[in-house]
This record gives sequence, structure tokens and C-alpha cells, in this order.
Amino acid sequence: EGNPYTWWVGKANEKHYYWGGSGPGIQKCACGIERNCTDPKYYCNCDADYKQWRKDSGMLSYKEHLPVSQVVVGDLDRPGSEAKVSVGPVRCQGDRNYWNAASFVTSSSYLHFSTFQGETSADISFYFKTSASDGVFLENLGNTDFIKLELKSATEVSFSFDVGNGPVEIVVRSPNPLNDDQWHRVNAERNVKQASLQVDQLPLEVRKAPTEGHTRLELYSQLYVGAAGGQRGFLGCIRSLRMNGVTLDLEERAKVTPGVKPGCSGHCTSYGMYCANGGKCVEKYNGYSCDCSRTAYDGPFCIKDVGAFFEEGMWLRYNFHSPGTSVKDLVSRTLLSSADPEITGPDLSLNKEELSFSFSTTKSPCVLFYVSSYTPDFMAVLVNPIGNLQIRYNLGGTKEPYNIDIDHRNMANGQPHTVNVTRNGRDIVLQLDHYPPTSYSLPATSDTQFNSPKALFLGKVIEIGKIDQDIYKYNTPGFTGCLSRVQFNQIAPLKAALRPTNVSSHVHIQGELVESNCGASPLTIPPMSAATDPWHLDSASADFPYNGQAIGDGVNRNSAIIGGVIAVVIFTILCTLVFLIRYMFRHKGTYHTNEAKGAESAESADAAIMNNDPNFTETIDESKKEWLI
Repeated sequence: EGNPYTWWVGKANEKHYYWGGSGPGIQKCACGIERNCTDPKYYCNCDADYKQWRKDSGMLSYKEHLPVSQVVVGDLDRPGSEAKVSVGPVRCQGDRNYWNAASFVTSSSYLHFSTFQGETSADISFYFKTSASDGVFLENLGNTDFIKLELKSATEVSFSFDVGNGPVEIVVRSPNPLNDDQWHRVNAERNVKQASLQVDQLPLEVRKAPTEGHTRLELYSQLYVGAAGGQRGFLGCIRSLRMNGVTLDLEERAKVTPGVKPGCSGHCTSYGMYCANGGKCVEKYNGYSCDCSRTAYDGPFCIKDVGAFFEEGMWLRYNFHSPGTSVKDLVSRTLLSSADPEITGPDLSLNKEELSFSFSTTKSPCVLFYVSSYTPDFMAVLVNPIGNLQIRYNLGGTKEPYNIDIDHRNMANGQPHTVNVTRNGRDIVLQLDHYPPTSYSLPATSDTQFNSPKALFLGKVIEIGKIDQDIYKYNTPGFTGCLSRVQFNQIAPLKAALRPTNVSSHVHIQGELVESNCGASPLTIPPMSAATDPWHLDSASADFPYNGQAIGDGVNRNSAIIGGVIAVVIFTILCTLVFLIRYMFRHKGTYHTNEAKGAESAESADAAIMNNDPNFTETIDESKKEWLI
């Protein structure tokens, strides 16, 4: 139906449907652009569906979408359908000084360099980021000559100089504040004919030089970056400062200068949103990283699922306190509690939980998730004998556990399913897959405290003491399938088992745990079964009369057949007439097209678009090119 089975995920966690050798929005492979695919009906070799292996490959060079963080391949659940995927490294080239930066932490902080040699021409460019409303970026003085760049106000950048004809000032005014703690680019130029200033993509401000007078800029003092001459200095970050094509090493000078730090803090303000799934952005010397330790994910941006395949009889137990720890220290010394003070009290109880995970299985019944306690309290997520999902709470105050039954679909169908359960007091919110969240409420007599949580189980419950009878029955033979990205409050038990951390001692595993993200694959919709397909008819389910048996109001089967034949004949005659009329009245005409420039020399329309679109030609810039092989 036009929706691709396969895609890749790039920067900003966006899906893309084009492949190497093609470009954004075209939704083709290289062979589709070059018109030499194995099957001309398709735009990728792999779409031919041949028994022999076919291959699509090429470079992904649209840098705004790189790097590739994930590749998803579907349509593999048919007999004989296989796929092999390889992703090469991201290769970058450009100026390594692009992120050479310094942080000015006081208004009197400055860096000094040798005198700027810009007698007849000056070309200055840099990036800045600040929350201050004003400050001097840089200044160099002579006897009467000078050159200066400064942030005059929250919306104004000034470029001023004097070559002996009197001060000249060029000001660029921005409609939006420039002290928004985001990066902004400044480019100032001056030569014997004119001077100009540009900030970001705002219009270029130009000032013509006088036809007569001095033209040489004569300076003698050191170049000051930041405060100079008692003026209020710049507060914030400056990076990639280039003076007449030479990049100044801000970081090295900052290492030996008080009040200035090498690198730039505050990267998380601009890029922290890339730390996904609850990952925490951590400032680093000249960049940032994502701390995924309190999430169920891994990878540079906390988007890689951590999951495992469970064989029959296998189980995982996560103890909320490490061996030798007293029950009294249970909550205070583990990640069971979140930062919420409501669940860190001395009564060792929870009044809210957040649970999320994904799974896939073909066998039922089974136990997916279970939290035991030192009291009769427990929480469980189960698949019942007919394949439906069940959430079960027992917090005391009721004779029987409170059950939430999701009976509208079979969860043991081998497809990946996502479960999110949130409880706050008596209120429970459940979201399953892509369905809207559903709210439930514990009975009025039920307690709202989960008292003394003890351990968390995946796949099977192996606990001392009395266990709920249904859960005991579901325990045999145990869960078989995949579990992925399991997180209970701040605990990620699968990740603790598969990634050595300071909480790995809490984990005990029975069997061999094999890492796999099979439980987190994209949900695919299987074909309808014969029992539910309204267009599938067979002798067992269809109730058709025969041998003259009455139909409805008494019309027999022979009459129905005759009527059908007459309808087919009439339809055929009408189609023939329409065809003859169109043939008799057809005429020739002309049309005009408005093709992209370069279409005459391009091999195809897609190639012409790629040649003409500035988004594609931009990638030719040799100083900032990225490839994916």
C-alpha cells in the first residue's frame, strides 16, 4: 500500500526511506536513479523478490541526516525471505579547529594574542553563545587606529574601526534576541573599498570606504579577545575564531589564563534534546555525552534497545537490595525509588510505579514481569492461556487481586508489543502498542502502598513462600521469547545483566541470557486468519444453499445464476461501447512542461532534481563532507 517495509533512522531520530546513491524524498535506491534495477517495475534491486541474492548499496552523503543510528528491515516473516545489512563508518573531513573554543566566566576575563596584521584587509569570523546582553568580543588598538567587534545589546552586534579618517561603525540588528544561549555566527570584513558585517543569515550590512583618505589600518597593541581597556568583557563562549584565514588556538591560551576555561560548557543547552529515552546530557571538555545509566537503552544517544532472548525455563531475578544489605536500607540504597520524595520514606513502600518494556512470544500462558515483596503485595504482567495480556495488582485490602484484562487482541502472535504501566496512588494508566492510553482505578477498599518490595522477576517467578495460584500455574514451563528495554522506575534489570555496572551484583540468572533486540522490532501486521477474513470463504464456514434450496425470498439457485450471467453480458457491452467512443473521438494535442534546469543532460528526472536542488549540491563542499559507506 505504498508504505515501505524498510527504512533507516538518522539524526534527530527521523525515519528515511532513500538509500545509498539516491537522495532525500526520492524513496529509491541507486539503481532506481540510474534506471538499471533488476526488475524495472521497482526502484531497488532487493524489491525484485528473486530467489537469488540481490544487492543495493551506495553512499549516504546528505549530512543533515547523518549519522545512521538504526536500520529496520521488515517483510522477513515469509519462507525463504532473508536480508543482510551492513552499515559502514561515518567519514568526515573538515577543519578540526571548528570546535576550538573558550569560555569567558567573568566580565574581566580576556585572552591576548599577537598584534593583528590587517593593514589593507581584514576577514574575521567566529561563533558565539551567551546569555549576557552585552560585551566586547575582541579589540586591537593603535595610536588612533583601532578595530573592535562587540555585542552592543541583546539584539545588536557592532563592527567598528578607524583607519585615520574617523571612526566607522556598522551595526546588524536582529529581530530575535542573540543572548539565547544558542550559537550565532559573526562574519566581519574590511578592505580598501568597503566594510561589511553579517550575523547568522541576517541581511549583510555594507559600508563603502571614502574615495580619498587613509586606507591602512595601523595597530600596535596586542589583540584582546574578551575584556580590554576597562570595558565590560564578553561572558559566554567563543569558538572557531579565524583572523585572515588563521584559526586562533583559544583552548591552548585558555589553559594558562585565569578566568577563562578551555572548551565550552553549555553544549547540553543546544544538543541535550538528542539524549533520548530519559538519557541525561553530560557536559564534556569540548562537547557532550549522554548518560544512559538510568535508562533501559544504550548507545551514544540512548536509543539502542537492550534486550534478550529467553529460552524455555530461563528466568532473571533482580534483588532490590544487594547481598548483606538490611531490609531497612532497601529503598535508600537502590535505584528502586525515583527522585520523588514520596517514595523514599522510611516505611519502605511505593505509592507509584512506572513500568515499560516490549516483548514478543508465541506461547501462552506465561509470566512476563513480576515484583515480589516481604508482604503478600505483588505486581504482575501476564499472558493468559488464550494469549491476552493481564495486569495484576495485590496491594492488600481486597479478597482477590485486582486484574486488568486486555481481551481485544492476541499478544502471543510472535509480533513485538510495547507495554507501559503507570500507577500513582489508586490511578493506573495502561498503554499497549499504538493504542491510546486507558485509565483504570484500584477498588476503594484497596491499599495504595506497595509495601516492602523485595525482588523483580522476568520470565518466571522463583520465590519462597506463597504465590498466587494463577501465577503458579503460568510459571510452567515459563516464558519463551524476547524481552527488551525493561525499566521499572529507575531500574533496568536486563541492562544490568548484559552491561557490567555497579548494580550487576543485584542480578541472578538461571540459564544462558543471549542479547537480542528481537522484542523491540517494529510492529508488523500479519495477514488476517481465515476465521476473521470477511473475504475468505470455505465449505466449513460458508453457508451456501445448493440443489434448488430456497434463498431468502424464494428465488432458487438457477435463477440467481441466470441473473448473474445477464449482468456480466450487459457490463461487457457497456465497456465495449465506452472503448469505441474513446477511440473514435481521440485527438492529438500538445503540452508544455516546466522542467528543472539541467534536465536535458540528466539521465532521469530524479537525477535532474538532485542536480538542481541546492540541498544536494550543498554536499559538494569539500570542507564539510560526510559519507556513509
